[in-house]
Amino acid sequence: MSGHNANPRDNRHNTMDVPQFTEEQRRRILCIGDSYQRLTGRPLVSAEGDRVAALWSAPLAIVAHGTEADPIFYFGNRMALTLFEMAFDAFTRLPSRFSAEQLVREERARLLERVTRDGIIEDYAGVRISRTGRRFRISNASVWNLADADGTAVGQAAAFAEWVYVA
Repeated sequence: MSGHNANPRDNRHNTMDVPQFTEEQRRRILCIGDSYQRLTGRPLVSAEGDRVAALWSAPLAIVAHGTEADPIFYFGNRMALTLFEMAFDAFTRLPSRFSAEQLVREERARLLERVTRDGIIEDYAGVRISRTGRRFRISNASVWNLADADGTAVGQAAAFAEWVYVA
């Protein structure tokens, strides 16, 4: 199948409304953008208006997981949910390791170790799999550590705007 880049005009992405996030969810979601900006000096999304809504509707896929022994996704924006073919409630119960096929989970584990060590990488490429088994290769992805305002590690996040579906 041909390559695909994020297209905010694609109606599939515009049909999912912003969920009614709790204050705790909003705090954790804001940490995604705050951590990215602390590490890079650049905003992940526009800093104007509701930053949670901006992360939700960004024209790139954004996902984040916590620090559990088997980390669980706590955020996937509209673009990510479309790619993974999942609803927000289901995605946020998914151990993040299940976003990769069994054979590439070791590669994914090495990536997360590199991010833990370096704080951020901005050149990740790898294959991911949707709920229905549809595979897609992401490229030029940023993956970074999440830390709260006190510097306590609270998870890891990834963002990417380039992918291609693969057989």
